[in-house]
Amino acid sequence: MKLHELKPAEGSTKSRKRVGRGNGSGLGNTAGRGDKGQKARSGGGVRPGFEGGQMPIMRRIPKRGFTNNFGREYSIVNVCDLEERFESGAEVSIESLFAVGLVNKVKDGVKVLGDGDLTKSLTVRVQKVSKTAAEKITAAGGKVEVE
Repeated sequence: MKLHELKPAEGSTKSRKRVGRGNGSGLGNTAGRGDKGQKARSGGGVRPGFEGGQMPIMRRIPKRGFTNNFGREYSIVNVCDLEERFESGAEVSIESLFAVGLVNKVKDGVKVLGDGDLTKSLTVRVQKVSKTAAEKITAAGGKVEVE
């Protein structure tokens, strides 16, 4: 096979619709726009969401809640996950959590929560640690360093 022999798969491409090219084409005369009206005119049509003067659905439906601009979103890791994935004496950081696959997307940091048990002594260096998680890590002989 050579470059000049390459062709797209059968049915994967179709030719452009050329409107307004004579009555014989089937799309001459009004070019598929119908007769008269706002949508038939050049530059015609209505903006997205316009419902002909009726109160639009976006304004009819009540709104709830708000977005807190100061809110933080942490990736969550539990103590039991650290028990499974790390050896005793290991250092737990964002990079090491990425490496073992516990975290795949970090927005404002990582928070360690205290669900499960921990028997290995680990050095945990993350943005936030819950009170119970900190107690379990230190009880197992590890250290907690909040960045």
